[in-house]
Order: sequence, then C-alpha cells, then structure tokens
Amino acid sequence: MAIDQIDTAASPVTIAIIGAGHRGRTYAGYALEYPHLAKVVAVAEPSKHRRTAMATKHSIPEAMQFAQWKDLLAHGEVHGNVADCVVIAVMDQLHAEAVADFAAKGYHILCEKPMATSIGECVAMVRKVLAVEEPKVFGIGHVLRYSPYNRAIKEVIESGALGEIINIQHIEPVGNEHFSHSYVRGAWRKESESSFALMAKCCHDIDILSFYLSGLKPTRVHSFGSIGHFKKSRKPAAAGEAKNCLDCAYEPDCIWSAKRIYVDRLSEPGVQWASLFVDADVLDVENVTEALRTTSYGNCVYESDNDVVDHQVVNIEYEGGVTASMTMSAFTEAICDRGTRIQGTKGELVGDMVSFDVFDFQTRTKTHHTPVLEGGYHGGGDTGLARAFVAAVAQKDQARLGVTPDDILTSHLLVFAAERSRLEGRVVDFAEFRASCEDRASM
Repeated sequence: MAIDQIDTAASPVTIAIIGAGHRGRTYAGYALEYPHLAKVVAVAEPSKHRRTAMATKHSIPEAMQFAQWKDLLAHGEVHGNVADCVVIAVMDQLHAEAVADFAAKGYHILCEKPMATSIGECVAMVRKVLAVEEPKVFGIGHVLRYSPYNRAIKEVIESGALGEIINIQHIEPVGNEHFSHSYVRGAWRKESESSFALMAKCCHDIDILSFYLSGLKPTRVHSFGSIGHFKKSRKPAAAGEAKNCLDCAYEPDCIWSAKRIYVDRLSEPGVQWASLFVDADVLDVENVTEALRTTSYGNCVYESDNDVVDHQVVNIEYEGGVTASMTMSAFTEAICDRGTRIQGTKGELVGDMVSFDVFDFQTRTKTHHTPVLEGGYHGGGDTGLARAFVAAVAQKDQARLGVTPDDILTSHLLVFAAERSRLEGRVVDFAEFRASCEDRASM
C-alpha cells in the first residue's frame, strides 16, 4: 500500500498539538483539509495568543487547552490519553523530554525535526520509542521525503532510467532574509539554545540524500563551513556603534535592515516575517516596531549573539564509492528552492524542486517531468508527511511512513558526523562514529 495513499477511516485520527507555532500550525492544517481523516482535539502551547488561535480554528474545547504539555499529560493521568497521537513542535532542545514523556504514555508520535540536539538524546529517543510494550508509530519532520517532487525522483531512480547512481549534488538556498530572520536574529541563532545550523536547517537535506540512495550505507563524511559574514568584523563603518537597526544611521542603506524587512513591508504582499514573532491578530507599525525594540529581531546582524555557520558544504561517501554533496548557503535570492543533480551510468537528472529533466545518454534525448504539486511548504512535503503519519496511526503500521526509527537515527548521526568533521577538520569514518555514539549512550 502506498505510503501517501488516503484511506477512508471509520473515525478520524485524533491529534494533540504540542507547540502551536509555525510548524505545529502547519501539521495541524492537515486536519482542516481532511476532517474525515484527522481531528485536532487538544493543544499545549505557552503563548495564550497562539493557543487560543489554534483552539478557535480547530474548535478545541477549553478543557483541552493547556499552557504546558506536562499539564496535558497530568490530565491524561486522570482521564486517559487525550488523543491517538501527538505532534511535537516545541523548540528543538525540548524534543527529547517531550518524546520520552509521550512515548511512556503510549502515544503515536510525530516529532518535528530535529529529533534532539545531542547525540545521546537521539540514541536514547529511539531506544525509548522501541522499548514500549506495544509498538507505536514514530515519525520525524523529514518532510522532503514526502513531497511529490522527491517521490517522483525516487521512482525514476528505482526504474533504472539513470543506471547505477554515481554522484548526487544537492543545494539548499536558505534565502538571505530567511537566514537573517531565523539564524542571526531568531530562535535558531545560538547552538546552546537550539542546535548547530546543519542540524536545525538541513537535517532533512542530508536525509533526502539517503532517501535517494536507500539501501546504501554511508561510509565517510567530510564538511567545511563557518560564519562568513554575520559577525562584527564585517560591520560597515557607517553603522558605528549601533546595536539595534532603529538606532542606526546606516539603516536606510543596509541590506539587512530590520525596519525594511519587518516594518516597511507590512502593506506589501508576500512573506510577513514579523508574524512569526509578534503575538497579535493584526500586525501594524506600532506593535512590530515595539517588538524590534524589545526582542532580538531588531538586532544589528553584525552585533547579534549568533554563533551558527552561514554557509556549509557536506561530502558523503556511500558503499560502492557513490558520492553525494550538500551545500547550504544564506546568501541566495531563492528561499529554500532546493536544486538537485543526480548522475548515473545511463543518464543525468536535473531538478529545481518543482520539475526535473532526465537526459538519456544512449538516446541523447531529454524527458521533462512535472509532478503534480500540492500546496503548503516544502513542495507539498508537509502535507505528504501529515498524510502518511495519519495513515500509519490509523493502521497502527510504521511501514506506512516508509521509514524506520533506525533510519531516522542514521540520518541524524550523519549530520552529527558532518559537524564533527567541520569542527575537527578531518574525514569521519561513519561506522566507527556510529559505534562510538551508541557505546557512549549505553554508559
């Protein structure tokens, strides 16, 4: 049975959303689109504004609205589990504790990427998920696997049209404003408060390489990267000692002006980044300006306390000498419009996350493929993952997700191995690295 097939359910799968921010709202949206298959029945979210907004949208009764997930669990101790499954979309450093808590209570779990922020927590998480008496579905937010685009590419690879895969090149263009918003000014700017950039932003990009090459084990990993621009030494002299864009004489000429990005565009169509950090039903000049004064989103990008890299390359060798590379860069016009090149012995595939071309070396012809895309983020991958997870829960069948907990752990350990390589300046043997990670977690 296809992992993305929609079944007619006897009753909708019930979902509790743990964290009603952007990602939690995104996954919850599946229930609004397919109410016969899924229903959000509870929410745990510290922000009253976000909690109330989700409760209103999903008609969640007041008794099922909680400020903390511990309160939701306590309610369950008295009344029984509030839902069939939970979507965990809290901040990265809280994932390990939340998954452990809900796994112990017998919930099926979809956890937003990454699994956790340390190797030990990732290994322990999989062990706890697998240790429950009655196996439950466990999924992670590796949404790229579930987009129509990537599933179509996978079908071409499995058809043999490309022959044996020799090399894959993958690029993640984060987007200049997206990066400055999230990884210089925002919640993912410091490793100690979230994770390193490769894990926070690109763990599903590393995962998609293994998805394309399923069945091949990674053997060696090498990586380079640094903070190339967002640091004090790159600050224009004209900006002087200003720490906040609203106090800066150079602001009108600055590419990274918070006033221009968040305030001046309020009346324009397109991405409203301010909606991600201003708790208000309606954004206006006053409340956004106040937020720039009182939060890190008004910080000068050259004076922020960010410590995550703004560009990185990762090279991976798989069994049989197959190679793959992933490049992440902040300095792009495109926002997460990933590019793909897959080179085989019979042909080459070149894609842009919307469509792809396959060139046949024998016939010298090119075939254009345009998968039917879905709405939402990641080329429909968010919807695809939600659909697969709901189907897996309804059938109580991990296979419906098309991935095992061990597959999820392998992808994350690849990311940790790449970061180890970057920090230590060496090639990392992946088998040795994984064995050492699992040994330490057992101590």
